[in-house]
Amino acid sequence: MMLRTHIRPIQQQDYPQVQSVYQKGIETGNATFQTMVKDWEGWQKSVLPHTGYAAFEGETVMGWVSLSPVSDRCAYKGVAELSIYIAPEYQGKGIGKQLLKFILERAEELGIWTLQAGVFPENIESTRLHTGCGFRVVGTRAKIGKLNGVWRDVTLFERRSSKIF
Repeated sequence: MMLRTHIRPIQQQDYPQVQSVYQKGIETGNATFQTMVKDWEGWQKSVLPHTGYAAFEGETVMGWVSLSPVSDRCAYKGVAELSIYIAPEYQGKGIGKQLLKFILERAEELGIWTLQAGVFPENIESTRLHTGCGFRVVGTRAKIGKLNGVWRDVTLFERRSSKIF
């Protein structure tokens, strides 16, 4: 079955669905160190302007992607952290790849030359998605943080723009 997908900026009225997709990711225990979903204002403050997008089937959010700054130092203005979440019922249907390719183009339009993503090694689907879209493994950050009292490793992925250099 072919999904009729369109990607557009996340608007406030979309955010309850975005929160729901994010909450489902949190509940897996393998998507993020976060344990609570931010409200609309908190989420807007955490992402770079014009970098929050969702994939829709009709008015249903299937997944979303955003970029966050990694540092406020001017030398890193072109480096951003990628977040991508796909609703469980839409996983394995190419939505992640569509969103990731979309944000890669958008990042270059905004002058972002490096995207990085931290992925729990147990999250095989996310690892495949990132490597399949040109990200390389930089390394493993061993026991970088605790989630529910357990030290977790994170694989650091990076993708450099070929257009900006």
